Amino acid sequence: MKKRNPSFGYGRISMQIFKAFGTTISRFTVGRILCKNKDKLPSGDGPSWLTFVGHMKDSLWSVDLFRCESITLKSHWVMVVLDQYTRRIIGFSVHAGDCDGVAYCRMFNEVISGKSLPKYLSSDNDPLFLFHRWQCNLRVLDVEELKSVPGTPTSHPFIERAIGTARREYLDHTVFFNERDLQKKLNQFQDYYNERRVHSSLGLRTPKEKAAEPITNRAVVSLKNYRWESHCKGLYTLPVAA
Repeated sequence: MKKRNPSFGYGRISMQIFKAFGTTISRFTVGRILCKNKDKLPSGDGPSWLTFVGHMKDSLWSVDLFRCESITLKSHWVMVVLDQYTRRIIGFSVHAGDCDGVAYCRMFNEVISGKSLPKYLSSDNDPLFLFHRWQCNLRVLDVEELKSVPGTPTSHPFIERAIGTARREYLDHTVFFNERDLQKKLNQFQDYYNERRVHSSLGLRTPKEKAAEPITNRAVVSLKNYRWESHCKGLYTLPVAA
């Protein structure tokens, strides 16, 4: 798994083994195994994982924005909406160039289209969320906006980490040409993040499994009978039943 996913760290490998095979293995054991075989592995230390402690509230989504550049160095804004309880990414929306209140409303409405709305929506204190049209749009949708503590990213941890994960594990390893290309690739990452990527804070479950509570019996894969399945155009390769 390390050879096929050089960016995976010890904890990520141990969690994905549990997800696929139902076998619990300590990340320290994974580390010892990899150290003994370091000459056979690609270089790289793997990602660093931080543990955030946050307060969750039912029916609470979080929204944030970040910016990235295409291969032609054109700036694109990305809005991400996350369900704080399940850590599930509700959706991404992309806008090329500068944004205003109308653009933010359009991006948010694209993400939530066809979905049941939450009661609360948390955001940080970025001036981008002070547009009059943005605030009016939330009132029309009957969604109450909650603000994080100014200057304290740890008060808005889950979506900040999701953005960091999208950057470190995906956007830093791929390129895009235009708005449509970026949207398509982010949708692929969303499917991987929600359905295949396990989270330690969710008890080694995926956001999709967390959303499907109560917990059902986990389908495990036999170590003697499995195959590799690619995600995000081959960036990740995970074991599944043959």
